[in-house]
Amino acid sequence: MAETTRERLVRAAADLLQRGGRDALSTRAVTAAAGVQAPTLYRLFGDKDGLLDAVADYGFRTYLGSKHALGDSGDPVEDLRRGWDLHVEFGLSMPAFYLLMYGEPRSGAASEAGRRARAVLRRIVERIAAAGRLRLGVEHAAQLVHATGMGVVLTLISSPPEERDRELSVVAREHVLRSITTDEAVAGEATAPSRAAALRAAVDADPHLPLTAAERALLAEWLDRIAG
Repeated sequence: MAETTRERLVRAAADLLQRGGRDALSTRAVTAAAGVQAPTLYRLFGDKDGLLDAVADYGFRTYLGSKHALGDSGDPVEDLRRGWDLHVEFGLSMPAFYLLMYGEPRSGAASEAGRRARAVLRRIVERIAAAGRLRLGVEHAAQLVHATGMGVVLTLISSPPEERDRELSVVAREHVLRSITTDEAVAGEATAPSRAAALRAAVDADPHLPLTAAERALLAEWLDRIAG
């Protein structure tokens, strides 16, 4: 199938980003590399931020496509651990794309790729909650994992490769996991917050509960307050 003009622009921008970093992504350089005129770029992406979102999403999809699917290990906590490691590896292997997704917020809005990555994280945390092993509310726990993991990756990226301490990621990962999850062996002794988080996950997963929208929202508010 022939490459579309949009795809050609995104690929040209991705190549420039990989070779020269964010500063290489001038409108003139991208359009010249793609062999199109500047008005075409603005017609397809709206503005340069629209192009940057598309490039970030391209990098994210390209990286995930090069890996075998992690799959479900049967242990959602272990899946979160593996997801953390995949996130760190993405950041260190494709730093220019990572910085575009997470290091350069534009107008306070996350890129589309960043939102998709957060959704993947949230689904794993929801599975931990459904298993009764989450100490916090899903949103609070997901934010903690995301903020800590992003901080670790940005710290490592900012260090010269020969000075990077990969153990930092392992220590931070295990500290976060201990903070937000319970041991499977004591799941039967779950606290009220972990039970509330589990019930919230179950409610969210079942659209057929006999609740009105207002009742569902109120129940979610109560459960979040207990879990948080």
